[in-house]
Amino acid sequence: MTTSTEAQTCRTTGRIASVGLDDLCARQQPGWSLERAFYTDPGVFDHDLERVWHRQWIFAGHGNAIAKAGDYFLVQIGDESIILTRDAKGEVHALFNSCRHRGSRICNEPSGNARSLVCPYHQWVYGQDGRLISARLMGADFDKSRFGLRRAHAREVQGLIFICLAPEPPDFSRFAQQVEPRLTQHALPSAKVAHVAEYDIQANWKLVVENSRECYHCGTGHPQYCNVVGFAASIGSREDTEADQKMNAAGQALLARHGISASPIPFAVGGWFQFRRFFLREGMVTESMDGKPVAPLMGSVPAYETGMLVVVGLPNLLLEVSPDYAMTLAMFPVSPTVTRARVTWLVRGDAREGVDYEVPRLTEFWRLTSEQDWKLCEDNQAGINSRYYEPGPYAPDERGVEHFVRWYLEQLV
Repeated sequence: MTTSTEAQTCRTTGRIASVGLDDLCARQQPGWSLERAFYTDPGVFDHDLERVWHRQWIFAGHGNAIAKAGDYFLVQIGDESIILTRDAKGEVHALFNSCRHRGSRICNEPSGNARSLVCPYHQWVYGQDGRLISARLMGADFDKSRFGLRRAHAREVQGLIFICLAPEPPDFSRFAQQVEPRLTQHALPSAKVAHVAEYDIQANWKLVVENSRECYHCGTGHPQYCNVVGFAASIGSREDTEADQKMNAAGQALLARHGISASPIPFAVGGWFQFRRFFLREGMVTESMDGKPVAPLMGSVPAYETGMLVVVGLPNLLLEVSPDYAMTLAMFPVSPTVTRARVTWLVRGDAREGVDYEVPRLTEFWRLTSEQDWKLCEDNQAGINSRYYEPGPYAPDERGVEHFVRWYLEQLV
């Protein structure tokens, strides 16, 4: 039985040794934030990697980042490095970046193009699909077929690449079926990566996800965002709420005329993804500093006034699709108190930089919003590091955070 002294030890020091993860989970009070250990303890972080990041579908990146055979990029999840590469048949492969000879890292550059993957230590050579092609000086009777690179599961849907490190991955079909009709018109597979920004945030990965799941902080945390996105500033404001409802009704009518689905797909019970649409303030048509277009319409999108499509995938995807560009935020755990964020901007495939779009103007809105969030997350982590931190109750506008916390705790079982 856990004593009150042991419980207090967990609350004040963040260690799980005296009570254990099961006790931490059992003690979690619904509607309240997590205890300190969940955000600081190396043991909890190891459990997070094993039970969340090594079991679930993880958004890895964009298919157009590996458009040609031999293109690759790396994804780091804790200590695991994964090579995402495309072969000559166009198939995507997720390969563990560890040589089958003596374990050396094979790829050290974050991205590139290689006809084959060559271990820099002893020059074992692997194909783009991970097959071992050559193992020098290993003898004529050496069976190369037994020593291909270890593989993770990979799925590409509408230009989005997901990977799963588990031997048997969860079902992916429902997500793929829902993505197709909602993203097809935006033509993400043929879009161009216009810019990528990476950040190391000094905060636990859960704090970064939680920040993305609520707008309770938006009014003061994101004044520029609120100038464009009406609902973000409408908390407690009847005037703004009524204006949003008017814009929403007009936008819904426009979507209906063009045969575009506006129906949301909420998180299913225990589910890991959702889709929704929303509309901007009157006169605003895209997520830019002034709400004006920053690039040509994507794909077959019929008008700038069609609003925003949002896709959330737990644990690490936020996709916001404007009529003229798409932004993805991917989050990856580095350590108990460090998270790597990759923000990617995509535009129409034939858009010309300097003619059809300017990178500074294209990226300014989400660069500013993201960096404001990272500061909030780091302040949050710094406060939780205090031995006097205690969980607090969620506000009604933090329902998304509460859902994420429930989902997270379910994964730890």
